[in-house]
Amino acid sequence: MKFRTGAMVAGTVTLALVLAACGSKSSPSDSASGGSGSASFNAASSGVVNASTHKGGVLKMAYSSDFDSLDPARQWYAASWNFSRFYTRTLMTSTPAQGKDSLKLTNDLAASQEISSDGLTYTYKLKPGIKFEDGSAITSKDIKYGIERAFATDVISGGPPYLVTFLDEGQKYPGPYKDKDPNKLGLKSVTTPDDSTIVFKLAQPFADFPYLVAMPQSAPVPQKSDTGAKYGSHPVSSGPYKIGSYDPGKSLKLVRNDNWDQSTDTVRKALPDEIDVTEGMNPDEIDSELIDGTQYIDIAQTGVQSTAQIKILRDSELKKNADEPITGFTRYFAISTKVKPFDNINCRIAVQYATDKTALQTARGGKDAGGDIAASMIPPVVAGYDASLTPFTGTSGQPDIAKAKEYLAKCGYPNGFKTVIAGMNKGKGPKDGQALQQALAKVGIEASIDDSDSSLYYQTTIGSPSNVLKKGYGLMEAGWGADFPTGYGFLDVVVDGRKISANGNQNFPEINDPAINSAIDKALAETDPTKAAADWAAIDKMAMDTAAYLPFVFDKALNYRNPKLTNVYIDSYYGMYDFQALGVAG
Repeated sequence: MKFRTGAMVAGTVTLALVLAACGSKSSPSDSASGGSGSASFNAASSGVVNASTHKGGVLKMAYSSDFDSLDPARQWYAASWNFSRFYTRTLMTSTPAQGKDSLKLTNDLAASQEISSDGLTYTYKLKPGIKFEDGSAITSKDIKYGIERAFATDVISGGPPYLVTFLDEGQKYPGPYKDKDPNKLGLKSVTTPDDSTIVFKLAQPFADFPYLVAMPQSAPVPQKSDTGAKYGSHPVSSGPYKIGSYDPGKSLKLVRNDNWDQSTDTVRKALPDEIDVTEGMNPDEIDSELIDGTQYIDIAQTGVQSTAQIKILRDSELKKNADEPITGFTRYFAISTKVKPFDNINCRIAVQYATDKTALQTARGGKDAGGDIAASMIPPVVAGYDASLTPFTGTSGQPDIAKAKEYLAKCGYPNGFKTVIAGMNKGKGPKDGQALQQALAKVGIEASIDDSDSSLYYQTTIGSPSNVLKKGYGLMEAGWGADFPTGYGFLDVVVDGRKISANGNQNFPEINDPAINSAIDKALAETDPTKAAADWAAIDKMAMDTAAYLPFVFDKALNYRNPKLTNVYIDSYYGMYDFQALGVAG
């Protein structure tokens, strides 16, 4: 799965929305549009299921993989961001509420936010009484230091690039490990006038900036406890839970953080006494244990497997404990522009026409559990979606064999060629790759499949351009959801050629088109959200014109919730259940 937040609602991208949410104390029980009630099919998409304030019990969670990292600076999986709220606090965060209300930002560590009239200075005052797990006070310097770690990409890799992009301002700050400042706090664009104040100075206005300080990457890190690349083995908690034990790929236990003070936290209820995660499970095994009650929830939130789908949808008792939210993710294949013969656009176009998107949709669970046929990258729930953007086979889902053969001839391979499809070895990935493989074979394209471990897939397997070239990955399966609910938050790192990096790269086709890069700069300068959405729609079209992006479904996921769970609702910011809100019935 990849990456960020889930379903985003168009029209919620204005800064006014962010400011209106500052200081909000809304909770799932009083802000969910559907109210609260007992279980029924898809009930968590419209309200809160089994609302309760009961504290106690063990929340059991299952994962077919491992987290990309527990280090907040390195996290980029949506599930990791969602899970991190158990032990990580940030200046701001998404509102703990069902549906579109969760798209608003609310204060977390911050007591207030002030924005200068020119849009260049953001000042945050911290709440009093906030502490780390060892009882030491969290100060503005801890937050600055945590942000600075993201600049040390030679040590801390894999996280989002946004803070570096907007705060470096030409300084070429190397991160705290090579910082010549005696206090290791030399990033000039962030200042800490006192222990309760942190100030960000931007080189140019950026209306989306509050979303950046809501990312785990802006979490406080005590300098004395920073172990660099090893910090993910035991990040210091600022939230209601701390790491009790962690065996990567096998198990993770969170226990209560006695130094967390509920009075400073209007977001988290911290209902369970303990959170036990079993990692590395087979997806079908997870489904079985969810249904028999052994496990309570699947962390991946990408949907149950086909056997469980059939069982759940045919059994009314099981079905009432399931939901199929729009996740806000676009599932697609990236087509490398550096691996031959895909350096020829006609070869890429041939694949576009040869692909059977209906077969891919079926492989993911059909229209209900898999998603709707996609023709563009930006999904319908994000501002910038353009329903008229339907290149190649559009939303028909059907391949055009004649066109595919026409473009194979144009690219010099009338009888087809050989290539490699990269994918993940768990979840729905293998079936997706097989569906594409079978479709391409019908026009003579012989594609072998190389499935690899999902925990490293996005960071190094396809996130390393040199590895892509070495392995000859012509086609790479991927999924993308908005990092925050704007066109920029969804599309930028996917198509901006200036952000191609040696590791943790997200522009998998390696498109570096000056026209696209220039259009991104224009969109960033636009402060009117309607005009900005139009700019991003145009960028989406430009990206599709390269034929390097092959979107096939706008994702849905059929997820099962154990009936013992309380306070279950879909958080649209993540496109999944809000983990931190969950409790266990007494």
